[in-house]
Amino acid sequence: MRHNNKFNHLGRTASHRNAILANMACSLIKHKRITTTVAKAKALKKFVEPLITKAKDDTTNSRRVVFSNLQDKYAVTELFKEISVKIADRPGGYTRIIKTGNRLGDNAEMCFIELVDYNENMAKEKVAKKATRTRRSKKAAATEATPAAETAAPVAEAPAAEEAKAE
Repeated sequence: MRHNNKFNHLGRTASHRNAILANMACSLIKHKRITTTVAKAKALKKFVEPLITKAKDDTTNSRRVVFSNLQDKYAVTELFKEISVKIADRPGGYTRIIKTGNRLGDNAEMCFIELVDYNENMAKEKVAKKATRTRRSKKAAATEATPAAETAAPVAEAPAAEEAKAE
């Protein structure tokens, strides 16, 4: 029975699972987005988000704790210098999982996991959506558009009528 076993073992031994999660976390920190299976992404999210929270306060102890989990000094440096500055005011939820469909070979559910603040495309879309909002109803917009079209039509017909009279 699985009483109180709340994390996904991913079909591996404890040391193998820890090594996979540490390597994936280093790749996520370095590249800001990685493609993997949904099960691994969910396990990675639980692994890396506490480390990012720990990186918010740059002390010797927090660096040592993060390094003991990641075992990659370049990833730790990147995490404390760049990522922690960018996510300093965010209260949590540093990663996003977006499903991309199934893998061709074994039909495994695939996704990419990314750091939220580093996706400029999502940030631009949110700003654009807010800019295009209007509070007018569709009827009001339709009635405003028709008088403008009606006023433009007689102006276009007037020169043609004058030319006909001149001939």
